[in-house]
Amino acid sequence: MFISDNWKDYELIDASDGERLERWGEYILIRPDPQVIWHGAKSSPLWKRADASYKRSSKGGGAWQESRVPESWTIGYRDPTFLIKPMGFKHTGICPEQAANWDWITEKIKGANRPVKVLNLFAYTGGATVAAAAAGAAVCHVDAARGMVAQAKENARLSGLGDAPIRYIVDDCKKFVEREIRRGNTYDGIIMDPPSYGRGPSGEVWKIEECVDEFVTLAAKLLSDKPIFFLINSYTTGLSPLAMQYIADLRIRPTHGGHGMSAETVLPVSTAGTFLPAGASMRYAFD
Repeated sequence: MFISDNWKDYELIDASDGERLERWGEYILIRPDPQVIWHGAKSSPLWKRADASYKRSSKGGGAWQESRVPESWTIGYRDPTFLIKPMGFKHTGICPEQAANWDWITEKIKGANRPVKVLNLFAYTGGATVAAAAAGAAVCHVDAARGMVAQAKENARLSGLGDAPIRYIVDDCKKFVEREIRRGNTYDGIIMDPPSYGRGPSGEVWKIEECVDEFVTLAAKLLSDKPIFFLINSYTTGLSPLAMQYIADLRIRPTHGGHGMSAETVLPVSTAGTFLPAGASMRYAFD
């Protein structure tokens, strides 16, 4: 397991009956989670004192209810600072389970002892971008959603990285990778967090189980002659950690060598003393 257990400003307090009880800084939120398939006592009194709760609608979507939180606030993880902003579809702007991966890429970048270029694809609000930049890398941050890229810029500014060498790109990730290949650009580290499902700019359908092999094949062409890492994240239950590692072994090892390690990403649950699964990651290293 890749365990994100070094948080101070975030805590997964409890999980039961399809919901998470979480602390984000000083605010308590309840959010739905399809992985929480068990029934529990919900013994924590904070279940009844949450500052906001996201409820799904039978018609699709959902909304935040009984909200007593500001429009946004900040939390920190080690050195970086992140903007928390409750949004539609239960999102808050940061995926706390990714902290273990932020630590891993930080270690890899600092351990390289040389200038490092990192490409972050499907980069969302830039948790990994900020971590990589804080470790000293030059980062190219790519996401198709303009609002998410704007929030990534704000996260960098809040983290004291407003002038760091971060290039922000609003674009379709596949088309960007294809252009970078034609340009002859390369990167020492590549991060990708592709969605489970989506549509491209011309209406083409993206399903991660059907498209990830081709995309990894493309992205691997952007690895430098002395790469450091390749990281793939997935929140799709149909794409197992070992499947991601098999793809990496097939598409990366023949040209660049290296070795992979894949596992579930998890968060510790305070009241239960156990872990909540929160996606999967495949870490590929070249040392």
